[in-house]
Amino acid sequence: MSDKIYYTMGEVAEMFDVNASLIRYWGTQFPSLKPHRNKKGNRLFSPSDIETLKRIYHYVKECGMTLEGAKRALRGDRSEEAEGSADMELLERLQSLRSMLVAVRDSLDEQSEREQAAAAVPSEPVPAVVEQAEPEPEPQPKPAYREQTLFEW
Repeated sequence: MSDKIYYTMGEVAEMFDVNASLIRYWGTQFPSLKPHRNKKGNRLFSPSDIETLKRIYHYVKECGMTLEGAKRALRGDRSEEAEGSADMELLERLQSLRSMLVAVRDSLDEQSEREQAAAAVPSEPVPAVVEQAEPEPEPQPKPAYREQTLFEW
């Protein structure tokens, strides 16, 4: 296939070795296949239309799918492409988030190292403080248990 902007119906039918009427029918059945028309009304197919026709031909003629099955498969192809672009966008966002978190971690590590270095060199000797342990409080005596009867109120 040469690098042309548009291909005529005859060229496309010859590429796929099918009748032009089949290409016209597929154009009515598949909304994704919309060839450009010139002033005379002739259908002109762009390279993207040719790619769509290749997928349709593959599904219908080579895989033996029905037209409905081929339509579903084409929709699936497009949703996979959309999912792929969404996955790439998510991956880029996650990578930028990761780089930001790594920068925060590094700055916290530097701050911690500075604090440890400052704590390692005391400026004045610290006097030793001996704390006296507080005496433990004496346990409170338990109240005496008295059995109440139904008639004592």
